[in-house]
Amino acid sequence: MSTLDAQQTGIKGKIVDKITGEKLIAVTILIKESSISTHTNAAGEFEFNTNTLPLGEQILVLSKQGFISKRFPIVINKGSILDLKKIGLEFDFTIEQQIGTINLSDYELDDNTNTSFSPAALLQSTKDVFFNAAAYDFSATFFRPRGLGSENGKILINGVEMNKLFNGRPQWGDWGGLNDVQRNREFSEGISENEYTFGGLSGTSNIIMRASQYRKVSKISYAYSNRSYQGKIMATYNSGITKNGWAFSTSLARRYGNSGFVEGTVYDANSFFISVEKRLGKKHSLNFVGFYTPNRRGRSTAITKEVFDLKGNTYNPNWGYQNGTIRNARERKIKEPILMLNHYWDISKNTHLQTNIVFQTGSIANSRIDTGGSDLILDPNGQQTYIGGGRSADTNPAHTDNLPSSFLADTNPTPLQYQSAFLAQQNLIDNGQLQWDRLIETNQQNTKLGTNATYILYDDRTDDTQLQGGIILNTQFNKTISFTTALNYRNLKSENFAEVADLLGGTGFLDIDIYALGTKGFTTSDLINRAQSDLRNPNRIVTVGDRYDYNYEVVATTINGFAQGQFRFKRVDSFIGATISKTSYQRNGLFENGYFPENASLGKSELIDFTNYGIKGGVTFTINGHNFITFHGAYFTKAPTIRNAFINARQSNTTVAQLLGGTQESQHIQSIDASYVFRSPKIKAKLTGYYTKVLDATNISFFFTEAISGSDTGFVQEILTDIDKRYVGGELGIEYQVTPTIKLKGVGALGSYMFDNNPDLVLASTSEAFVDYQGVRSFGKSSLDGYHIAGGPERVAQLGFEYRDPDFWWFGATTNYFSNAYINVSPFGRTTNFYKDTDGLSFNDYDESIAKNLLQQEQLEDYFLVNIVGGKSWRIKKYYVGVFASIQNVLDQNYRTGGFEQARNANYRLALEESQRDTPVFGSKYFYGFGTSYFLSLYVRL
Repeated sequence: MSTLDAQQTGIKGKIVDKITGEKLIAVTILIKESSISTHTNAAGEFEFNTNTLPLGEQILVLSKQGFISKRFPIVINKGSILDLKKIGLEFDFTIEQQIGTINLSDYELDDNTNTSFSPAALLQSTKDVFFNAAAYDFSATFFRPRGLGSENGKILINGVEMNKLFNGRPQWGDWGGLNDVQRNREFSEGISENEYTFGGLSGTSNIIMRASQYRKVSKISYAYSNRSYQGKIMATYNSGITKNGWAFSTSLARRYGNSGFVEGTVYDANSFFISVEKRLGKKHSLNFVGFYTPNRRGRSTAITKEVFDLKGNTYNPNWGYQNGTIRNARERKIKEPILMLNHYWDISKNTHLQTNIVFQTGSIANSRIDTGGSDLILDPNGQQTYIGGGRSADTNPAHTDNLPSSFLADTNPTPLQYQSAFLAQQNLIDNGQLQWDRLIETNQQNTKLGTNATYILYDDRTDDTQLQGGIILNTQFNKTISFTTALNYRNLKSENFAEVADLLGGTGFLDIDIYALGTKGFTTSDLINRAQSDLRNPNRIVTVGDRYDYNYEVVATTINGFAQGQFRFKRVDSFIGATISKTSYQRNGLFENGYFPENASLGKSELIDFTNYGIKGGVTFTINGHNFITFHGAYFTKAPTIRNAFINARQSNTTVAQLLGGTQESQHIQSIDASYVFRSPKIKAKLTGYYTKVLDATNISFFFTEAISGSDTGFVQEILTDIDKRYVGGELGIEYQVTPTIKLKGVGALGSYMFDNNPDLVLASTSEAFVDYQGVRSFGKSSLDGYHIAGGPERVAQLGFEYRDPDFWWFGATTNYFSNAYINVSPFGRTTNFYKDTDGLSFNDYDESIAKNLLQQEQLEDYFLVNIVGGKSWRIKKYYVGVFASIQNVLDQNYRTGGFEQARNANYRLALEESQRDTPVFGSKYFYGFGTSYFLSLYVRL
């Protein structure tokens, strides 16, 4: 209620969003060239009632983060009230340039790693200072809010879930480059309420791509950077709603570069988007969305400290020159168009029904070099044998055999070994890149001799076809009670195979596993059968475009229902939600693998079914207009992903359930959090504490080791089951509006993310050490209890400021501190195998105290990063022109964002030998952060 009367001199009004009409709170209103200012209240209203108001013609300046500042000419007369009624502020598209500065690293985009976290889900949380910092300043360090990976959050588009069934994570490459049409987002933090889905531990982000929801705009922008890509050009047009009820939105973008900050990381991406909506009367609306973002990028990899010391944090061993052009052997190519149809029905003023149909198809390909090329030899008696095979060291310049440490592995190296080590060091320093020409020369020589290719480039392909459908019903019974219910169905057919991409100068490649021939205890005939990728087509010669090595399908079906009630009272808001779902997977082998003949690999596997459920709730207490307390709690189960449901889907129909005697547990998840929130015109603060427990998880990984039962070697699948994990910690965010133009902010997070039990560990392998165990060996418990779950720093802090001038320019800087980051430990190295010799007894020289030191988890160093950002916009006639720039890691700090132990030497004697060397031969591998990097963007908007 206004306190002004007709005897006073004053100004009053209400500030709203120009497009939506929504009231805007905490808008700063000041009279230019004076010290007089105020802010809008919870109703979007403001008033000046001081007798010191300057009289006559003045300029009223309105500003709010995320909106274009507005200068409003007024005339103040003594003894009169100036009522400005409603004033609209327009959304500031420059904030979208910040979104463009977030360039996910290769590791974050790699769905096959456990380090994956993307800030994209947090981008709408810019009103929360903590999540704003997590999205922009912390994302370069593998920091995970609450220690959770991206598979714990849900990403929706128009209310439809986009997380992959294979690993539960969003496929960011499916909609990359579409920043202009992704700005409309709704984010639900953690396990809070959501109007579309039950959600996950890390919250839910819904990207609204409905044509009528875009502000009318024509825009073109260009960006230049040295991070993930070098250049980006983007054009967007939104029509707004036309008089006849149509709305159109389209966006085109291209991102490109021969190399990002890390060498050889080529970037070649195009993005196409269209959204068309038609209003069908007053109650119905139909919206079509289609987007296609084909992209190709060269990948980098983790390296040892030895390699980093010689080559630095820009080094990438995956590339080399071919005919003078950079070529990366490890490229990721994504081509997955998505088509979506949404129907919106306003059944009544308070009841709305949304129906969704989504079709997605296309492929994901990850390239690499196969060194297993060989030839079939027939002796005079008709007996078959194979010869050939290349060396991994030929295709990886940072391979152990190419590093100085491998020549100095002996306790007392000879002068010749020192000389060899020096030459290896110089070769890595001076060159250190993949020698494509040598591989091609080898294959060309083979062709002259009439033999097959030794090396080829191939793609690990996944071709998915997915159909989704669902309905969402929202109804507001009265001012107090609202209700949401949703039903969703998804069906996926996923084809998985290896495809020959380039014969590298050869004429053909023999589709067998030459390494199978070294297995003892088999007849020659048996070994030849075991070597076959497909027993139905033995000794097949494959060429470009052929499927080889493995070939199978997975059919997956999910159906889930969700219901939620929300209750709003004067001082208390609450909600309760529940979900139930059914998930099934089935593999269909298209090759009969030699290691797993007949229906062990060919044809359909058993059908795997999971029934899951969940319940969550929360309450918010309003103490007064400035102080709030919230509580959330949830308990739910979650089916294993496809990735963690089959022991080795490339070769076998065997499921984890069969391995465990018929049943695989779903994850059981329990979580609680509580927050204290303070809001005033100048100060916003939030303090949160949380506790999460994950029970009965499964994880499958793949690696090569030389430490099985003392000395045996092999490529193995590690199946870790019954994993319990505990996440506990707190988050703090504070921002203080010192003046209408200056804001200070502080952020902190303190967490502890630990394994909470000793899970069961089983190895599966086709190597000789597993022959007597039918390919599967149990190693009992892995002593992981008390080890940290790797996932970026557990402790972070930030201090920063922003200056926003009424003349449409702004500048900000942050200092960010990171600590308590740990590398991934080897679960296999924490089993009884660590101290057992080939006879099954403990090593006779085993020392428990030494072993404890050897198995201690490595903690990475603490570090600071300083980032600065700034921008300026101008209005030139009817055009808006803006520039945005950011520099990250201004001080060029070297830092490690994560890493993992190599399991190659996962027993006591081998680990002890490694620890006694100045430079370990098989040391841990690390991910290194970028040095100083920049991003510069320019846009023109009509």
